[in-house]
Amino acid sequence: MGIREEMPLLARHEGEWEGTYTYVDPDGTVVDRHHARLTCTLPDSGDWDYYQINRYTWEDGRTEEHRFPGTYLGQGRCAFDTERIKGEFWAVDDDTIYLSWIYKETDADLRLFELIVLSPDGNTRNRVWQWIRGGKCIQRTLIDETRVPS
Repeated sequence: MGIREEMPLLARHEGEWEGTYTYVDPDGTVVDRHHARLTCTLPDSGDWDYYQINRYTWEDGRTEEHRFPGTYLGQGRCAFDTERIKGEFWAVDDDTIYLSWIYKETDADLRLFELIVLSPDGNTRNRVWQWIRGGKCIQRTLIDETRVPS
């Protein structure tokens, strides 16, 4: 069995997503907000079992694009290790994926923990990142996304 069969919730995320990333400090003050378009694929061939492309756009015209190739580890777990981040993810129930990762360019004490909750109809998802340093939350990222019809 492969990633599609062993990670059926991840397979339900395959496709294009658009949404907004909102970053808030520990007091809830918005410190950044930008638009995002994500492409999530489970390639049938090639070097990667999972492949995600994130495209970000800010109101001032700035843009960024990041690619996240993933390797299926078996037993419902997937890992990613790029020049930017390193981590793992897996489903915790029928609707929720859990991720844990680090940004490689920052000190090792900064860790991020993410929950992604997919709606029953598969057309919206809500995500939250918690940025933890020294056991304390220093920031949260709130993400609301809608599937782009194919």
